[in-house]
Amino acid sequence: QVQLVESGGGLVQAGNSLRLSCAASGRTFSSYTMGWFRQAPGKEREFVGGISWSVGSAYYADSVKGRFTISRDNAKNTVYLQINSLKPEDTAVYYCAARASWVVAGSSLEYDYWGQGTQVTVSS
Repeated sequence: QVQLVESGGGLVQAGNSLRLSCAASGRTFSSYTMGWFRQAPGKEREFVGGISWSVGSAYYADSVKGRFTISRDNAKNTVYLQINSLKPEDTAVYYCAARASWVVAGSSLEYDYWGQGTQVTVSS
């Protein structure tokens, strides 16, 4: 059974950085892509970026380019989301998701497995 477990969220001041982790287990993920999404209160779930597990190429939503970096550690089966220069509008629950495809997709409907989410709250 596939399990995705996010960690690393918390309460931080604007301008600081956070690194979120997503530990994956339950199968071999070499043919998967991993996506990061976020959902703020009262808003729809938003794609922030994704990475092809085998190739390692990362893609980002325009809204986060330059501040967000996605990477993966194959040995640890873990994907990371580095968020720099945090802003209050980054406040959301952040989710990682897995898709059985080589291609990163921007729609949450394209992902097969989801983690439980980790809360990020940015104070001004």
